[in-house]
Amino acid sequence: MLEVLQKVQSLLLPLLEETDMFLVNINVKPTNNVKVFLDADAGLSIDKSAKINRKLYALIEESGMFPDGDFSLEVSSPGVDEPLQSIRQYQKNIRRTVAVSFLKEEKELIGILTTVSETAIVLSVKASKKKESESVEIPFSDIKQTIVQIVF
Repeated sequence: MLEVLQKVQSLLLPLLEETDMFLVNINVKPTNNVKVFLDADAGLSIDKSAKINRKLYALIEESGMFPDGDFSLEVSSPGVDEPLQSIRQYQKNIRRTVAVSFLKEEKELIGILTTVSETAIVLSVKASKKKESESVEIPFSDIKQTIVQIVF
């Protein structure tokens, strides 16, 4: 499976080079169902997904990776309830409300993502009894997962 993942990635990445899209994850099931999860700085539209799907499908067919042509391909965004996985995803979500779970503690911190660096994020969190917010820096090494919150 690792070989298939690497081959799909090598076919996909050139298609993304001159776009605002980027790879989040690739999954391949034993049934040769290839799922590609993309995101985009300006949002991933169905149109963008469909274009990449058509081009990548043709490249996979041409490559002979699946000799009997027995595969399926899905290209989509990861979904709103999926954890952020890359620094680029974090950067895209600056100014949004996120929930951060920690590796070593059973706690969750909810705040507005204000800054992203190579090593950490900064959240603006409302102090419990104060009206002002405080900035909390969280190293990536302490984060179990970060999920963007839908605020109505």
